Amino acid sequence: MLNEYYEVETPGQATDTIISTSRLTKAFGKLVAVNDLNLEVMRGDVFGFLGPNGSGKTTTIRMLLGLIRPTAGRAILFGMDNADQLPAILQRIGAIVETPVFYPYLTGMDNLRVVAAASGLQSGKINQRRIDEVLELVELRKQEKLIYRKYSLGMKQRLGIAAALLTDPELVMLDEPTNGLDPAGMFEIRQLIRRLAELGKTIFLSSHLLNEVQQVCNRVAILQKGNLIKQGNVRELLRGSEQVLIRLRSAEETQAALAALRELRDQGATWISRFYTEMDRQGQPLIRVDAPTARSAELNQLLARRDLFAAEIHPYEGSLEEVFMQLTTPVNQPGRRRGMEALASSDKSSSPEKGGA
Repeated sequence: MLNEYYEVETPGQATDTIISTSRLTKAFGKLVAVNDLNLEVMRGDVFGFLGPNGSGKTTTIRMLLGLIRPTAGRAILFGMDNADQLPAILQRIGAIVETPVFYPYLTGMDNLRVVAAASGLQSGKINQRRIDEVLELVELRKQEKLIYRKYSLGMKQRLGIAAALLTDPELVMLDEPTNGLDPAGMFEIRQLIRRLAELGKTIFLSSHLLNEVQQVCNRVAILQKGNLIKQGNVRELLRGSEQVLIRLRSAEETQAALAALRELRDQGATWISRFYTEMDRQGQPLIRVDAPTARSAELNQLLARRDLFAAEIHPYEGSLEEVFMQLTTPVNQPGRRRGMEALASSDKSSSPEKGGA
């Protein structure tokens, strides 16, 4: 039994921690889908819950919503334990888990009326006003009288979010909301998430598309095979993947630059954690230096003192995908710099050409 103490929220009392889990675990027989998970989501966060397909994201959401029971651990939402205060918790949440289901021959408006009635909202002008508000928010007012089966996939996803918003929830939980969408549909969902954040909603966004999440989230947790491997502020995580890219004019100059970098590091430049070469799209060698972007000018001066003048040098801030690969893939293993979707499947491609340290 866990001995952690939690302060339970009383009526009228607010807590800045919206979601807190302690050693949350779910096993299906011998398969441990979620293992010892400790999450913390703060009020106002746009929180990205990231991982490849099959990493345990949906299982976690189902435990948070009380749809399945954990094997071990606790989940506290709004300061309340969902093991015994679930009805009060669910009144404050709007959620989409996997693909929302609507009546295909009803209009978008009528589908929301059905959902509103099922949610216990009173019928009448107040109810209709709220439906109008959420349709406006998800930008479906022009399509509100179109029957659902004629909606595009992006419109269907936005109608699902509209249904989740009918009760004006404090916490909005979205499970893979951009799954299967084209770039235009992804853009629409990103814009909608930003609008919800501006309204003060706390967003819990599950996705395997790290590039999409990076554009809207302020904090993230990264899951792999049911285990939490990193959690924190997006900017702080990206700071650890900063690089300086350097391209010289010839292979000889590139080797001389690598020697200069090696000497600089040997002399105590601990801010250079690693450097290596790879081929750019034009087949030219490119040096990647794992170092703070603020050191770009210093690196340029170092090369100039050796009569090495870079044809190109610029900072590179990295991405959440690269953070994920750095955390989960050994340095010399093929696929280190590949995306999360590739990681979820077999890795059949060769690694970039590398050199240096």
